[in-house]
Amino acid sequence: MVIRLSNLLSRLVLVVLSVVLFCNSCRSVWGLNYTKYRHVGDLRLSRIQKHLDNLNKPPVFSIQSPDGDFIDCVHKRKQPAFDHPLLKTHKIQRVPPEMPKVKSMVEKQDDSAGGKSANISQNEGYIRRGAWQMWHQNGQRCPKGTVPVRRSTVHDVLRSNSLYEFGKKRRRNAPLARRADAPDVVSGNGHEHAIAYTGTSSEIYGAKATINVWDPKIEVINEFSLSQIWVLSGSFDGSDLNSIEAGWQVSPELYGDSRPRLFTYWTSDAYQATGCYNLLCSGFIQTNSRIAIGAAISPLSAFQGSQFDVTITIWKDPKLGNWWMGFGENTLVGYWPAELFTHLADRATMVEWGGEVVNSRANGEHTSTGMGSGHFAEDGFGKASYFRNLEIVDSDNSLISAHDISTLAENSNCYNIKSSSNNQWGTYFYYGGPGRNPQCQ
Repeated sequence: MVIRLSNLLSRLVLVVLSVVLFCNSCRSVWGLNYTKYRHVGDLRLSRIQKHLDNLNKPPVFSIQSPDGDFIDCVHKRKQPAFDHPLLKTHKIQRVPPEMPKVKSMVEKQDDSAGGKSANISQNEGYIRRGAWQMWHQNGQRCPKGTVPVRRSTVHDVLRSNSLYEFGKKRRRNAPLARRADAPDVVSGNGHEHAIAYTGTSSEIYGAKATINVWDPKIEVINEFSLSQIWVLSGSFDGSDLNSIEAGWQVSPELYGDSRPRLFTYWTSDAYQATGCYNLLCSGFIQTNSRIAIGAAISPLSAFQGSQFDVTITIWKDPKLGNWWMGFGENTLVGYWPAELFTHLADRATMVEWGGEVVNSRANGEHTSTGMGSGHFAEDGFGKASYFRNLEIVDSDNSLISAHDISTLAENSNCYNIKSSSNNQWGTYFYYGGPGRNPQCQ
């Protein structure tokens, strides 16, 4: 007993020292406005450590990324997903899902597509495939039979408002005024969007898009900027909304830096109690040993330079009903089991593609946190951020171009969106903005 108490005391002392160092250095980290000091008591530290001991599963092997992350290679069966009460007896899907079929190949650019399409064609050489992750740069990989899991730390939890809120989106307050048929995903609480979306009457079994990756400026630590796909079902004005989400995100509060990272999210009750980012709670089952959810993406797009993009697909396996995530054209990352959902256990009724930021108005004025590249949609290729080749998965498990889309930007003086289509990029749009400017206060 004495030895155990001594070990526990030593761990707590180390944690307290690290917290003090962390808080004393907060003023200068990333140039962000984060100067608040909070006393952290022993009881809270003990609770945090207990949560982390449960969350960070014992690794077979660990890799330190050049960006400071630790990637733990965890046995597939011991990953966090299986802590979920509904997944205690779940068996990992070993037979790969049937990939969505392509109904017709995208044709080459023709002369009738117009000015914007011609501009895209001229700049096609700047697009680079295969934006990857920083933890691969040292050449190490997770062994077969394991999955890479980004290790969570005490600092990660302390940047959150509370242990309960760690890894979760904050619930919305009153929804913003908008058309009755327009989506309302986590509006209020300063969340602002520039999105394209499908109608609510559709029968949808998945979605796909290719997104270029940037590192937008974040003004204060509790704000974020993301670009993602939402696959949705349920009511927007109730407590039963089901959502599956994936894309890239810059969130200093969640990750401790301003690097763009591959992320996922899910909820089955409108962000109230279920779901979380990445693997920070149980639910998402990872099957890939080379892609770490929550890890930094590298390289990135450059203003008037090379454009690096990632392709993300979310679709329902027609045989077993699980919702899979694909990265690139044919790489399986993992899946959200059907047991997690109510409405999505059947199908989706809406898809959204686009950007979201948090505007906390920390200084009494609109944030300067950028969306996408931080440039408005009209700046076009090489300057603005884009989503291209927007597709949905139909009841036949086939990919079809998302032709009938609507667009929405709550505050177009701060962030906007402009959509179009051509034979090369299918349905696409540019979006984003700098936030605070003379027209955005």
